[in-house]
Amino acid sequence: MAVALVVVALLTPHPSVLQVRDWAQSIGPTLPLVFFVVHALVTILPVPRTVFTLSSGLLFGAWLGITIAVLASMVSAVVALLVVRVVGRDVVWRHISSPTVRRVDERIARRGWLAVGSLRLIAFAPFSVVNYCCGVSSIRLAPYVFATAVGILPGTVGVVVLGDALTGQTKPAFLILSGVCIVAGVVGLIIDSRRPAREPGTELATRQP
Repeated sequence: MAVALVVVALLTPHPSVLQVRDWAQSIGPTLPLVFFVVHALVTILPVPRTVFTLSSGLLFGAWLGITIAVLASMVSAVVALLVVRVVGRDVVWRHISSPTVRRVDERIARRGWLAVGSLRLIAFAPFSVVNYCCGVSSIRLAPYVFATAVGILPGTVGVVVLGDALTGQTKPAFLILSGVCIVAGVVGLIIDSRRPAREPGTELATRQP
């Protein structure tokens, strides 16, 4: 059955990238707002953010797509952090504890907001997992927001520009911008890796079960 479904999926005609874009835009002027809200709410859950990021470029082009993807991701990250802290760190920790979560938690405990930025850059852990781990930690909101914005920007720009490129209408300047952002992200990772890690508990006391 699974093989049959794959064959059918491969043989079934699919709309072109431009057709998908034209269909979405036919919804009307509310599409960017609707997409923004859905993006922000859905990615609070353990849902891959890349799908929305790529779609932002495909549907809205580079500039608007980058704006929507970055702002929606920021809203999602902040809401997830606040929800975890409202629900209770101990309650959330019992439900998300796993080897991956432990490693993310330990990195945040050692490096604080720098860890948040680097984890966003390298996508070592899913976007939502980093949000939850920061929620159970005592990292302050302002550094968290700053590190998240800096960390997601290079990858988001790159993926949005890729989505826009699928339409065949991308300007060379956007491809250059994408490359610059990726290089900036790599440089940021190198700088972060060379900074000495502080001892856990100096500024950030992470909740342990």
